[in-house]
Amino acid sequence: MAVVVIGYNDRAHVAHAVRSALAQGPAVAEVIAVDDCSTDGSDRLLARLAADEPRLRVVRRSVNSGGCGSPRNTGIDAATTPYVMFLDSDDVLPAGAVDALLAAATESNAEVTSGLCVRRELPSGREQPWQAPLYTAHAVVARPAQRPRLVHDTLCVNKLYRTDFLREHGIRFPEGRFLYEDFVFTARVLAAAPRVALVPDRVYVWQVRRSAERLSLSLDRGHIANWTARLDACTLAYDILLGAGQKELARAARAKFLDHEVRMYARELGLRDAHYRRAWWERTREYLERYDAADWELNPSAPGRLIAQVVLASPEPRDLPRLRELAARPARLLPPYARTADGDPVWSADLPQVSLAPLLARSLPALPLAVDAELRPRARASLLRLRLHDLYGRVAEVGPREVEVAWQAREDDRTRGHATVALTPAGTDTWWAEVPVDLARLGSGTWDLRLTLGFADGTRRETTGHALAGAGRLRRRAVPSVMHGVLLAQPYATHSGALALRVATGLHGVLTVARGRLRRLLH
Repeated sequence: MAVVVIGYNDRAHVAHAVRSALAQGPAVAEVIAVDDCSTDGSDRLLARLAADEPRLRVVRRSVNSGGCGSPRNTGIDAATTPYVMFLDSDDVLPAGAVDALLAAATESNAEVTSGLCVRRELPSGREQPWQAPLYTAHAVVARPAQRPRLVHDTLCVNKLYRTDFLREHGIRFPEGRFLYEDFVFTARVLAAAPRVALVPDRVYVWQVRRSAERLSLSLDRGHIANWTARLDACTLAYDILLGAGQKELARAARAKFLDHEVRMYARELGLRDAHYRRAWWERTREYLERYDAADWELNPSAPGRLIAQVVLASPEPRDLPRLRELAARPARLLPPYARTADGDPVWSADLPQVSLAPLLARSLPALPLAVDAELRPRARASLLRLRLHDLYGRVAEVGPREVEVAWQAREDDRTRGHATVALTPAGTDTWWAEVPVDLARLGSGTWDLRLTLGFADGTRRETTGHALAGAGRLRRRAVPSVMHGVLLAQPYATHSGALALRVATGLHGVLTVARGRLRRLLH
């Protein structure tokens, strides 16, 4: 089989990617490194590697394409093996990835074999599986329509393709500077109705470098052109599936847009300026107006669908903090909780056309429950205050009893500060609790608040806390500490509105924070 490694001006990482492909062993007959006309010496570096490695072939494009599709097409054309897969220059293949994919492909006679991709945040090294529900066990899908969720995994890099299958059906990537080319390529693959094998093995490590000077095309979401490109790719993918008669997959692609794209970008709207928000709102409305009634029927109370209905119902951006909370994972629907004169739950009194009635039939674990969270660091006893809101009577029905609190380290997922306390009724529609927090024992780092609600019937529900802002609630404080001498603690709201906490301990930690703040002020 062949591994096609594409790169442009990525001299710092491309050799590592190539070596990870070569390290897969004899199953990889050739590694095709396609250099997209780099100007940083990447081609010379690759040429030196190829001089010592007969399996490595370097193909240098004469003109930079501006995207990822054209160099991948170049790699497909150059491949001479029965199977091919793709690798980006800043990512790596984990050990055993090719053997796992190739074994499944040959045993099941599959045209496409797909495995688990993990997103690795750098420099922390924290990993998050991508579309994990698809890869819980070995499986063979005779036709993609039998598993519509396949449209959710739009990545092309965690898959092994039979080369003659791609060539027979003319399956290629969009040429030139086309963002989200994976969406279109994956739609073309699924439209051809291949036999698909799924493996639970880790087969790809997607390395995310958010601190890099130049963000990857897919991560650079700060400009409206990125959203426009995403809409164009989603539109083309839908048209490809529908044109091939794959109606169920086409509808699943529209559902995926609501559950993934709408939620991800709505969560970030508060970070954008007024011009971006208006343009995003307008273009999203135009896109959603193409949906028909059947597109809304599946899971009508899902957060992405509720967000989309608010966008459709209002000509101007509105309720952005509330939409951000609903877009979070897990979703949180903040008050006010309005009803019509007939008692039907709706988004708000002035937007009654957005019905929330489906929430009345949703199971407790799937409800967008809202818990306010406030932490004020103090010298003696820091207290975390929590307030659970009722949701159209659903919470009161099941009787909230307690809340389990834990703080999870952002860099390595370890947890500290475990405590379980009772929830006390406060009026008819809220419950509250107070939990002491030992900042010194948490130690340095960034900590995410994790909550588990317990109910009278034994049901348990994991969620996060909505960070209350204003009135100095999220201000950094210096706190005397017997253990550390001094520590700095700053509660803050994440992009999705959840409460998190940064702690710096000791004089060194305090000085590090102070120097960082000074640098930001100077720049």
